[in-house]
Amino acid sequence: MAYYVPVMLDLHGRRCVIVGGGHVAERKVSSLVDAGAEIVVISPEMTETLRHRYEEGRLLWMNRNYQRGDLNEAFLVFAATNQAEVNDAVVQEANYLNIPVNHTGDGERGSFITPSVLRREKLVVAVSTSGAGPGASRDLCRTINEHYGDDYEMYIHFLSSVRSEVKRMVHHEGLRKKIFRLLSELDILSQISAGTFHNWDQDMIRCWIEEVIAEHQEEMR
Repeated sequence: MAYYVPVMLDLHGRRCVIVGGGHVAERKVSSLVDAGAEIVVISPEMTETLRHRYEEGRLLWMNRNYQRGDLNEAFLVFAATNQAEVNDAVVQEANYLNIPVNHTGDGERGSFITPSVLRREKLVVAVSTSGAGPGASRDLCRTINEHYGDDYEMYIHFLSSVRSEVKRMVHHEGLRKKIFRLLSELDILSQISAGTFHNWDQDMIRCWIEEVIAEHQEEMR
């Protein structure tokens, strides 16, 4: 079994090609739309949902069967037809062009697989069994969702707000790292869980950062 290395891709503006227009392709398109990808669907037929996405201008539709050469300039490829020979041809071309490709019917035939995902705004949890049991991945995602729900979503939002302000205010790399470490040590999550946390506004965030800077001025020299 392949040893998969997890990554988080920024697909905004990237050309992602999906060969196939069925329900599997529909699921792939859904996440790619949210990511802001440039989506190309190659298929003589499409589901109603995909057609609606096309009419909204969310994707480009090549209304025909796949042809060799269709993957040129693609950043990511999904082989998502119900025809094994077509999927194999897509994988073969993608491998030749060194483009990551997902074979939706048999993950081990491609170069990457997609995990089950729990997403709560900036909090993203991806779970994979390396293709051994997709159903188990989905079950585990549901379990995680039950244990790490709204509290973590609020906590991640807090961290994001403070980190953004630190990056804006602090340019000294060493001091910035120290502030990030101190931020991670704040007992915010417990306060959120206990219902005692009051969200910091921009003034409170800046005030905290300025206090930390004042305490560590020597490190800036």
